[in-house]
Amino acid sequence: MLTIDGVTVRLGGRAILERASATVPVGARVGLIGRNGAGKSTLMKALIGEIEPDDGEISKPARAKIGYIAQEAPSGSKTPEEVVLASATERAELLAELETCTDMDRMGDVHERLLAIDAYSAPARAAKILNGLGFDEEMQQRPVDSFSGGWKMRIALGALLFSEPDILLLDEPSNHLDLEATLWLENFLKSYPATLVVISHERDLLNKVVDHILHLQGGQLTLYPGGYDAFEKQRAERAAQLAAAKASQDAQRARLQDYVARNSARASTAKQAQSRAKMLAKMQPIAALMEDPSLTFDFPDPSELKSPMITLDHAAVGYGEAPPILKRLNFRIDADDRIALLGRNGNGKTTLARLLASQLVPAEGEVNAPGKLKVGYFTQYQVEELAGEDTPLDLMNRAMEGAAQGAIRAQLGRFGFSGPRANQRVDKLSGGERARLALALITRDAPHLLILDEPTNHLDVDAREALIQALNNYSGAVILISHDRHMVELTADRLILVDNGTAREYAGSMEDYIDFILSRNQPKGARDGKAKGAKGGALAGTDLRAAQSDLSKAEAAIARLSAEVEQLDSEILALSAKAGGQAGSAMQALLTKRARAADSLAEAEQSWLAAGTMLEAIGQV
Repeated sequence: MLTIDGVTVRLGGRAILERASATVPVGARVGLIGRNGAGKSTLMKALIGEIEPDDGEISKPARAKIGYIAQEAPSGSKTPEEVVLASATERAELLAELETCTDMDRMGDVHERLLAIDAYSAPARAAKILNGLGFDEEMQQRPVDSFSGGWKMRIALGALLFSEPDILLLDEPSNHLDLEATLWLENFLKSYPATLVVISHERDLLNKVVDHILHLQGGQLTLYPGGYDAFEKQRAERAAQLAAAKASQDAQRARLQDYVARNSARASTAKQAQSRAKMLAKMQPIAALMEDPSLTFDFPDPSELKSPMITLDHAAVGYGEAPPILKRLNFRIDADDRIALLGRNGNGKTTLARLLASQLVPAEGEVNAPGKLKVGYFTQYQVEELAGEDTPLDLMNRAMEGAAQGAIRAQLGRFGFSGPRANQRVDKLSGGERARLALALITRDAPHLLILDEPTNHLDVDAREALIQALNNYSGAVILISHDRHMVELTADRLILVDNGTAREYAGSMEDYIDFILSRNQPKGARDGKAKGAKGGALAGTDLRAAQSDLSKAEAAIARLSAEVEQLDSEILALSAKAGGQAGSAMQALLTKRARAADSLAEAEQSWLAAGTMLEAIGQV
C-alpha cells in the first residue's frame, strides 16, 4: 500500500502540496490528474524521494521496487535492446557473474536463479516491448545516439516497462508516442500486474487503463473510484453539492450578520448578538470548486475562400537531394474540411503538413493554392522556442506590428491572456499556457487553414476539451496530427493515412483504424487467422444475410424515428407558442421524449453504418 499522509511541499516559498493525503491500494491502477502547474510532477518526485516533503510522510511497502523514468534520456553506443535488457539489474548482474565464476556450486545457483526470473526469454520480451513502442528489428540494433530525443525517451520508457517495478510511476508516457504506440501502451498497462500511478491527460487511456483517479487541486488530493468519465460525473455531483452548501452557508452568514448589525447596540439583545458574532467567526467558508477562467481558446474566423483550398496533383515531397519521402499525392482540401493525418511517426505526417503549409516545395507534381490563402501552422518547436524573457504582449506586438493595441490585446484575450496575464514573462508560464500563446500567435491574421501538429502535448484534460470546442466552432479548415484519438474522433470528419511512401483517403472510421492497428500489433498467426475469418466463406453466406437484415431493420428504424422526432418538434413549437414560458411539466415531458427519440435515432444510424460497412467488406471478397 502506498500512503501519502499530510504531505506538504513548498517550492520557492509557495506551497505546491499542502497537507495532502491519499492511500493507494496494492495493485491499483491510478490516474493522477490536475490542471497544469497543480503539482503532479512534484508529487511524483516526492514519491521517488527526489524531493523531501517539508511536512508529512510518504510510506511504501518494505523492499518495494519503484520505477520512474529519469529526466535524462539514455545515450551512448549501446543499442535500444541492450539498454532495455540492462534495466533488469539482477539478470545483468547474474550474467556478469557467470562470465568470471569458477565455483561450480555457485554457477549452479546462478543458473537456477536465472531460470527462476525467466532470464533466458528476456531478449524476446525486450524485443516485444520495443516493437510495441515503434522500433522495428533494424532500429533495435542501432546505437542509441542515432535517435532523436523523442525516440530516446521511448527507449527509456521501454527499459522502465521491462524492469517490472512493484510500483510503476509514469509521467505523461504518451507525449513522445504516436497513436499506434499509445494503443500498444494502453494494452500493456491494462494487464500490468503491480501498482501503477500514471500522470496523463489522455481521456481514453484514463478510461481504459486506470481503476482510480487521484485528483490534485489546490494542494489537496482526492481519490475517486473508476476511470475518468466516472470521475467527471462524481466531480460534477460534488460541485453541485458544494454549490448548494455554499449558498446555504452564505444565506446563514447573511442572516447572522444582519442580526449582529441590528442588535449589538441594544442592551437586551447584545449578549445574543455577541454569541452570533462568535458563530460567524468560527464559520469556515465553503469554497466552490476552483475553475480556471483563463482556460480559453477562440480562433478568429477567416474571410470566405472558395473550395478547393489546396489541390495536390501527383505531388512528391522530401528534403534536399534525398529521394522523396512521399509520392503520388493526389487529393484536395476544401474550405470546410476537418482532416486527421494518421500513420506511425516517421511515415511522413509532419513532412506532408509542412508541404501544405508551404514550408516545403514539391519535388514532383503540383500543389495548387490561391495566393490569398493564409495558413496557421502549429508545432511543438514553436512552444519550446518562445523567448523566456518576453511577455505575451511583447511577442504579439512584434507579430502584429503596426496593429492597434486594442486588436493586439483582443487577440491575446481570445486565448486567456487578458489584463495582467498579458504581462507575465514567458518563462513563468506553464507548458499549457505557452501552447495557448503559440496558438494565439499563429492565428493572429485569422488563417483559412489551421495545421496542428500534436497540439495537446502540454494541455490538461480540461484544456483539451476547450480546444476541441474551439476547433468545432472555428469556420476555417483544420488538419490535425494527434495521438489523442478522443480529439480526433470529436473534430475530424475526414481521415488521411500516411503510409508506404504516400498519403491516401482512409475509408473507414477512427474505430476501424484502431482495430486495424491492434490487429497489426498481434502475432502473425493470430493476425492471419483474424483476416481469414473476416474474408472466409462465412461472409458469403450467414453474415451476408445478417448484414442485409440489419441494414433493412436500421433503415426502417431511421424512417420511423425521424418522423417521431419531427412530430415532437412540431408539438414542442406548438406548445411553446401556446403557453409561452408557462408550459412547465408538459414541455419537460415533450423534451425528455424528444431526447430519447434522438438518442435512438443516433443508434439506428450507427447500426445502418455498421451494416453498410459489413456489406462493403463482403463485396470486396
